[in-house]
Amino acid sequence: MAIQIDIDQLDFDKSGGLIPAIVQDALTGKVLMLGYMNREALETTLEKNLVTFYSRSKERLWTKGESSGNTLALVDIKPDCDEDTLLVRAHPAGPVCHKGTDTCWAEDNYPAGFLGQLEQVIQSRKGGDPESSYTARLFARGINKVAQKVGEEAVELVIEAKDEDEQLFLNEAADLLYHYLVLLAAKGYTMEDVLRILNERHK
Repeated sequence: MAIQIDIDQLDFDKSGGLIPAIVQDALTGKVLMLGYMNREALETTLEKNLVTFYSRSKERLWTKGESSGNTLALVDIKPDCDEDTLLVRAHPAGPVCHKGTDTCWAEDNYPAGFLGQLEQVIQSRKGGDPESSYTARLFARGINKVAQKVGEEAVELVIEAKDEDEQLFLNEAADLLYHYLVLLAAKGYTMEDVLRILNERHK
């Protein structure tokens, strides 16, 4: 769906030809950074579907990630009530800040809160010592074993769903989710990949 924005209605004059652009992760809702756009930067953003700013220090257009590769893929742009500030929703392709953090406020931008942190722990177990980590043992046993465990945990969750023991049901649900995350990692994917598909379906 094409982004609908009337550039002629925007008040670029209020700030000397520039308009503040607040960038938000379209998936997590986390505010990532603040930049400035002139008319040409906004037009370039809409044309390329990559967030582009006007760099006040370089005095030229600057597409985010042109050097680092950490681009911002455009999802949507909306002006505020006064038509003098933009809210830019995008998918970041890596850390947004030039200092290497997820946001310019050094905040973590996990796709699903704690699940994102858990994914990082699971990822860190890849190639680890199977003797010291259950997750490392799963990875070491190969994709077939990981997939089998997901199936086993799913069956156990279904069985507990038919009973009234809340604690057992929730524990089985947690086991299934954990093994599902391991399977995603074993296949080279993350929860963010799945959430992005769900987000697109929701639209």
